[in-house]
Amino acid sequence: MSRTFPALRRIQQISQFITQPRSITPYRSSIVSAHLPSSTRSMATGNADKITDWVSRNDKSGEFKRQNSAFRNWISRKPGAQFPPEKGRYHLYVSYACPWAHRTLITRKLKGLEDIISFTSVHWHLGEKGWRFATPDEKLPGENTTPDPLHSDVTHLRDIYFANDPDYTGRFTVPVLYDKKTQKIVSNESAEIIRMLYYEFDDLLPSPNKQLDLYPQSLRSEIDTSNDWIYNDVNNGVYKSGFATTQEAYQKAVTTLFSSLDKIEAHLQSIASPFFFGSVLTEADIRLFTTIVRFDPVYVQHFKCNIRDIRSGYPAIHRWLRHLYWEIPAFRETTEFEHIKFHYTKSHTQINQFAITPVGPVPDILPKDEEVRAVAAMKK
Repeated sequence: MSRTFPALRRIQQISQFITQPRSITPYRSSIVSAHLPSSTRSMATGNADKITDWVSRNDKSGEFKRQNSAFRNWISRKPGAQFPPEKGRYHLYVSYACPWAHRTLITRKLKGLEDIISFTSVHWHLGEKGWRFATPDEKLPGENTTPDPLHSDVTHLRDIYFANDPDYTGRFTVPVLYDKKTQKIVSNESAEIIRMLYYEFDDLLPSPNKQLDLYPQSLRSEIDTSNDWIYNDVNNGVYKSGFATTQEAYQKAVTTLFSSLDKIEAHLQSIASPFFFGSVLTEADIRLFTTIVRFDPVYVQHFKCNIRDIRSGYPAIHRWLRHLYWEIPAFRETTEFEHIKFHYTKSHTQINQFAITPVGPVPDILPKDEEVRAVAAMKK
């Protein structure tokens, strides 16, 4: 199947879902019936705001503030660990739309963990009850975009959160690393999940996969330093730009974002290598890729990150992006542009009231050796 966004193919069938959401019969899953309060739980933002309000309407700063993850356990090879690495024990809940969840899918595939850790992707739409699972009749692109295979009565990810903590008041975020044996959430912290996958399952892997080191000792200081500012200014910077509810908050965030993209461009120009830290693929590439691959298709227009786009404004970043996407299957095969474009434009009603999904850019990502016309003309 082509990875180019099918601009018109699904508009009609999706519009029916958006304008007339299906009614779902209330249920009680076996994993949550003993824990859920009797009252309806329709919000989980730590206050009275709707899930679809990304900045509180009472926050005069207008700034988007990302919450901390609530579940921070660790899978460990150490003797006596609460969550030891075992084949088939753990399950990832992800969204193809979410850059934080996308990191875990890339890492899982790079490390060859497909037969060791299973996964399910939720539907791309995030509504008043958070992420929901696809229904059996919905044929969405992307491997394992299905109903929850572990809990037949569960229709929303929120119920797995409430089963673990009946008083949970945070957002129902992805990814979620779930322990099938104890029926507990191990972690919903993306940065920590990918680091678990780097090493803790190595005893179960063949030698080539075991030898892939995405966080090498010799580069850890540089990776950690780059993570700090790239996370704050770029990964989260696009959200701080897009969800801002005041002009001042937006301009502050978008200016910082593009200053950091300029810094990344200069760095990649200076090393002239395929990866962020030279000749070896590392965590830095994974964490940056999931933002940059979404930049032109979504963030330029939807989050108003339009000082420049990647394909015409950042040649070194554009070259780096396409190398990862076209040359390393783990990046290309876990990128689903339909989920990405529909999720942002049809879920974020606070900033896109009418849920219109722009058709462009076309294509979502350019072939490895093709440039936009202006860039191609400059090379002649």
